Amino acid sequence: MTEPIELSLIDESRVEARLHNGIVTYNPTIELFAGAAGPTTLQIWRANNQVVTKNSQRGEQTSVQAIHWKPDGQFLAVGWSDGIVRLMGLETSKAVHQITICEAGESNITSIGWAQNLAGKRPVSATQSPIKTWEQLASQGLDLIKKKPAADLPRELTFLEIETALPKLSPLPASGGSGDDTFVFTTRASLEFLFRPFSQDDSDKVDVMIVGTDDGQIHISIYDSFFIGSFRYSLPPSLGKQAELQLCGCASHLELSTHVLVFKPSTDDKAKTLYLVPIDLTFINSSPESLSLLASKTTTLQKLLRYVKQVQIHMLHEWQSTRELPNRFLNSINEALRESGAYGEMNIGQAMYHSVVTGHTFPEVKEWLVDQLAERGHKRWDKAVVTGLQALRSLVHENFLPVLERISILLSRLLGIARFHESKAEIGFTSAQITKVMDIVSCLMLVGNKILLVVMEELELFHAFSIWLRHEIDNLASSSTTEDLTEKDATMEHSKILAYIQQYMPASPLRFYLSNVTMEDIKRDRKLADGGSSLLDLLGKQIKRQESGQPYTGTYPQVEFLCKYLDSQATSVLEGIAEAERRSVRFGQVTKIVLDNNVSRFDVRLSATQAGDIWRGVTHTAVKAENDDSQVYVFRTSTTIINGISNSVTTELSRMVLGSGKIIDLKFLYDDSLLVLWAPKDSLLRLIRIPHKSEDLGYQPYTAGSQITPHELTNEQVTSVFLNMIVPCQPNFVPTQMEIKEASAERGKLPPRLCLLGNDMQTYKVFALPEDPFGEALKSR
Repeated sequence: MTEPIELSLIDESRVEARLHNGIVTYNPTIELFAGAAGPTTLQIWRANNQVVTKNSQRGEQTSVQAIHWKPDGQFLAVGWSDGIVRLMGLETSKAVHQITICEAGESNITSIGWAQNLAGKRPVSATQSPIKTWEQLASQGLDLIKKKPAADLPRELTFLEIETALPKLSPLPASGGSGDDTFVFTTRASLEFLFRPFSQDDSDKVDVMIVGTDDGQIHISIYDSFFIGSFRYSLPPSLGKQAELQLCGCASHLELSTHVLVFKPSTDDKAKTLYLVPIDLTFINSSPESLSLLASKTTTLQKLLRYVKQVQIHMLHEWQSTRELPNRFLNSINEALRESGAYGEMNIGQAMYHSVVTGHTFPEVKEWLVDQLAERGHKRWDKAVVTGLQALRSLVHENFLPVLERISILLSRLLGIARFHESKAEIGFTSAQITKVMDIVSCLMLVGNKILLVVMEELELFHAFSIWLRHEIDNLASSSTTEDLTEKDATMEHSKILAYIQQYMPASPLRFYLSNVTMEDIKRDRKLADGGSSLLDLLGKQIKRQESGQPYTGTYPQVEFLCKYLDSQATSVLEGIAEAERRSVRFGQVTKIVLDNNVSRFDVRLSATQAGDIWRGVTHTAVKAENDDSQVYVFRTSTTIINGISNSVTTELSRMVLGSGKIIDLKFLYDDSLLVLWAPKDSLLRLIRIPHKSEDLGYQPYTAGSQITPHELTNEQVTSVFLNMIVPCQPNFVPTQMEIKEASAERGKLPPRLCLLGNDMQTYKVFALPEDPFGEALKSR
């Protein structure tokens, strides 16, 4: 008989509002909590109750439906009722990725699962070797999770990060953006978090996120936000009536590309039946070693394209701001000149040109300069143009051209991958597609440099024009010519003033690059570009005609057209990759679980063993039924996996009655422990550890609906047979659900943790589980 271990409380917090539907989770690598503080608010807080961020979406009816931390703790996936999963980064309160799962109101997000798998057929190295059992944690300790592998030159060259040698991307202005990414790229911390260099430690790993909805859809993404596709699982006819299913849980293992999905009927909030379905992601098992590199680069490409779009929006905004106020001033005087009728078709540009050359000013122009424009209007004009052009110059120099350089380098890596695998495997894209995208990027870089030259010239010419305009206003407003004004006349750069009046004031050459384009023009020119002609050649011809003053029609120099064309061509590459992976997804043999009462709680764990090229995946599913407070069902389903494809499944069941107490919740920890939160009558709350892999539990073959005689234990037997831990709680704290977190050494050493949510839906307690719970117990045996 073993002495119980008393757990120690390490954190206790209380949220301001009741947690909606008990949605709360603890970060696996850092002391950070997230929960739905009310239906419409996501709250992230620290252990000392300090609120890190609160986040709500537009519209009062948009509620939080599911949350899940990424295994490394870097992202929080939040499923909202508008059908979008938003990924929250640790360094920013804004969503850094958005994945549209469904249209708002069509269905609800019911489950989010996030896991890591090893890509390809390679043994697990020391850097990837996880703690698999509680006993390993005690014997190895957290310090041995990571070891530096021996250097591998071909591998080092494959995963060499060139981008780290480039200057970091600059943040965008906080105002002037548009859309969902308005504030994503506005801080240095957010940019560094988004564009982290690819780590060789993760070069064999592929992150997989599986999102389920209540209409039976399954949505798979890899590497944070690269969307693979949507799938729908249908029950085989042998299981009778075809009920619509919804995903309610999933399990995975680092070394298996086969995951296990848990479904329940969509029509019932509570059901007696669960379905365990293997899903084979064979593209992970059969992928080349560079899959993680490919996934990393394509995901980075998506982020860079979002950045380019925001830069383009900012550039158009600044260009429009430089023209809006001057155009109002010029339109006013042009209207006055037309109404006078004394000068024919003369406009303000011709009148100013006349004034610069002859020194004579027309009466209407004089009245406009002295009475309407005056000193205040001139200052506003000067500030609008200079500020806008300087901002545009900064955007092109610090944001636009640098991000295009990064995209060019990234595309060169993709081009290398395409050329290496093109003749060997289907990777979803070709070198010709990448070359096309690189051609568009070259066009954007050419246009960006052209814009930079025009902006610099316009700033220089406007400076001379602005000095002359202020001098003209002062001169006309003065009753006599002073010596100071005469000296200014002599220092005027008349050639620049006239050049600005003729070439820039009525319509800046920037309009050839930054004007809005019509859909008709876009369709016409895209058709020509898609015909096989080099876009760079077509662009060069149009720029030559424009610069020589020849008439031309075309949208190739327009930044908006090129950015949209880049986005569409890059999207086709990404969709090709996703389609190639989508064809490699298959569902395995279903296992039907039927209880006498509705399922109240369940958890699922997948473990793996290897014999040569054959893997054996064993799934343990622990279930508690309603109105059955003391009974635990543990289902054991086994399948062999060859080349990433699962085969037939066998199922066994162990039933246990744990004395006269009440089972509150149950969760797996590692591959060797099922932890049951158990409240025996007239005793302290306890956490019972059941070694669910042990043959002593009396597993028997199971088919859907078959009855297995339960193995009944008294309270004394429960506490003597199983390792049990006392959970110290005040009498007023009644736990309603629990979460178990494994030990972590990612950001400082964290032990295994037990997390309890009180029935008030506000109090959250975290207890440290012992790292060596078996030491004294094993000695006593």
